[in-house]
Amino acid sequence: MSEPTATAQRVAVVTGAARGIGAATARRLARDGFAVAVLDLDETACADTVAAIEKEGGRALAVGVDVADAARVESAVARVAAELGPPLVLVNNAGITRDNLLFKMDEADWDAVIGVHLRGAFLMSKAAQAHMTKAGWGRIINLSSVSALGNRGQVNYSAAKAGMQGFTKTLAIELGKFGVTANAVAPGFIVTEMTAATAERLGVPFEEFKAKRAAVTPVPRVGEPDDIAHAVSFFASEGAGFVTGQVLYVAGGPRG
Repeated sequence: MSEPTATAQRVAVVTGAARGIGAATARRLARDGFAVAVLDLDETACADTVAAIEKEGGRALAVGVDVADAARVESAVARVAAELGPPLVLVNNAGITRDNLLFKMDEADWDAVIGVHLRGAFLMSKAAQAHMTKAGWGRIINLSSVSALGNRGQVNYSAAKAGMQGFTKTLAIELGKFGVTANAVAPGFIVTEMTAATAERLGVPFEEFKAKRAAVTPVPRVGEPDDIAHAVSFFASEGAGFVTGQVLYVAGGPRG
């Protein structure tokens, strides 16, 4: 398999990168030497992530895209290829929650979560893999979750995150012969705006919410976005070329 020349800067794409895990991952990959396309639904919301990367001397591009829209995904990936270079690392991080118990959940909330997580990962991977297979080198890293193992009030999210694991393993089988690996990172409780919103929905102060989660985690703390970014960095590295189809739980224990 051929590889990009040593002098060519590889390009990474991170979806949902305006904040939280996505932003931390984009910054980490930039520090690893990648030029980074920072994708999110609102392009202007990506400005802080791009600025942080550029402040450290990296290259970054903000791109607005709805990952569940096929035409917009194709356009976004084409723009990245034209302005930064062919995307050879893809981190499918974009996600939303629409939590509720099964009997209260409506079809729109089911469809929205499945659409962003699974359809979005499918569309982004399909578009990006064309560049990876052509180069003979690529990395796809999908964000799953401990919720893939089941979580009350998250039947849509749990189904989507479990689906991401099957999706990852199939990508590994199909793309391995082209020099492309596919792996998943499954976070436990991570301090983000999303988990803060969950605490608010439950009527629990966020500090109390975090303390309760830390108390039942073998590593007695909650996770930070950089914990996930570090795991993604490994899967994106040259050294991870013989690791594919794996799901790494970064949760402070067997189940965070």
